[in-house]
Amino acid sequence: MRISEFHVFQKDLPVVGGPYSWSNSELESVDTTILKIVSDTGLVGWGETAPLGAAYQPQHALGARAAMSEMGKELVGESLMAPLLLRRRMDELLNGHNYAKAAIDIAVMDLRAKYYGLRVCDLLGGAATHKVPAYFATGIGDPDEIARLAVDKVSQGYSRIQIKSGGRDLSIDIAVVHKVWEAVGDRAQIVVDANRAMTASEALRLSLSCSKLPIVLEQPCNTMEEINSIRSQISHPIYLDENTESPTDVLRAIALGVCDGFGLKITRLGGLNAFATVRDICAMRSMPHTCEDTWGGDITAAAILHAAVTVTPRLLEAVWIPDNYIEEHYDPINGIQVISGQVELPKGDGLGITPDESQFGSPVFSFS
Repeated sequence: MRISEFHVFQKDLPVVGGPYSWSNSELESVDTTILKIVSDTGLVGWGETAPLGAAYQPQHALGARAAMSEMGKELVGESLMAPLLLRRRMDELLNGHNYAKAAIDIAVMDLRAKYYGLRVCDLLGGAATHKVPAYFATGIGDPDEIARLAVDKVSQGYSRIQIKSGGRDLSIDIAVVHKVWEAVGDRAQIVVDANRAMTASEALRLSLSCSKLPIVLEQPCNTMEEINSIRSQISHPIYLDENTESPTDVLRAIALGVCDGFGLKITRLGGLNAFATVRDICAMRSMPHTCEDTWGGDITAAAILHAAVTVTPRLLEAVWIPDNYIEEHYDPINGIQVISGQVELPKGDGLGITPDESQFGSPVFSFS
């Protein structure tokens, strides 16, 4: 089975109730890139990558499409039955751009699973469960606003609440953390995510000011080195997110002893196969982690779930999908959504969803 057609689509995803905000940015809409690969057997596979704007990470939507344009023509005719060799071929054609290669990897896994009559999670090693917990990210806000939102989401069944912080007066962030803890207590795990926006001094001050609260600090500073400089003085678990751009970064973080867990984004790592490598590395060192992505629709959400159900349950913190923020599902029948704080694995072969292609319009470009 070989690649016969390669079609790339662009779609804007308006943020419901937007903007979506974090320490240094906010977005009213996210530009997603959707990939359709058709095999010479007629089977179709879908992939997606949706960078969160152009400043969140070294990736952006136009870059994703440019990278796919660079690789797509040369990938037509390549075998779909050897994903490792296909990844090496992508690396020969283009250096870096893991987030673009991830969409291809997801589409190929969707196709291969359909060919074998299996689910993508089966190709990744097998599902340990069929339902996983979701977490909710609040965005930036004042103490009362974020506390009210946290209470509402915990009442809906969410067991993990991520509070955005950084990029403003530190006293406000400290007040938000205390207010949320007073409101929800130990009914949910509270994660304070600065998205790299704090100095080492600010992260240390926040930890000291909240020393009696069982919170997690996620990516407080810009680099591993900054975090490592205060690691021994921090009394809270530290998780890395933005610093983990590849399996090599995860290995480096573990070797440095700089963190206690990870926020893992599938497209940032390079796709489902790269995620599986990191999943196994984390299992070897008993490192808990999330399974998530920057943004996207049902294709991204399905990929997240198929990866998440293969994680050792005690090490899976939660998944994040943008269900709360998107207006419509690509698959009008089997659209993926959070129900009572849980997300269920879609049924069926491959990713388990069938996108309505009419939502995507005409391809931006195609190769065959």
